[in-house]
Amino acid sequence: MRLYQKILCFASLGAFLICSCREQSQGGHKSSVKFDQYFVKGEQLYQMNCSNCHQKNGRGLGRVYPPVDTSDFIDNKFQDVLCLLRYGRKGEIIVNGKMYNQAMPPPALTDLEIAEIATYLYNNWGRKRGIVEVTDVSQKMLNCIADSIQ
Repeated sequence: MRLYQKILCFASLGAFLICSCREQSQGGHKSSVKFDQYFVKGEQLYQMNCSNCHQKNGRGLGRVYPPVDTSDFIDNKFQDVLCLLRYGRKGEIIVNGKMYNQAMPPPALTDLEIAEIATYLYNNWGRKRGIVEVTDVSQKMLNCIADSIQ
């Protein structure tokens, strides 16, 4: 009986340690199941909707499509990035001091999909923002100025 109690105690301790270590580091920040789901789905959506122009590695395509891996625009204009993911963009954009003027068609994404792509973008290539919640995206969509984007 005593051996059974020891085994049960060690099993319980192991389960506790595994659960408490669940907050593993993903890109340098604490991870959760929800974050992991957003990040993985965001990567899939990025590959389907963004990588054709911005490339799988995020480096862009020469002077035609700007990079997203190292991008002062991504780093400093969170609201604008969310609006771009909803409405696209026509006209000039300056990224890392270089001008780009290729239209970005609107990718027809839901608020959840935008949150997932944003979670991927803002937690990849050295960024560590954490989860971008769908409620935050929905709120920020109210502030998008359509005529400055189109």
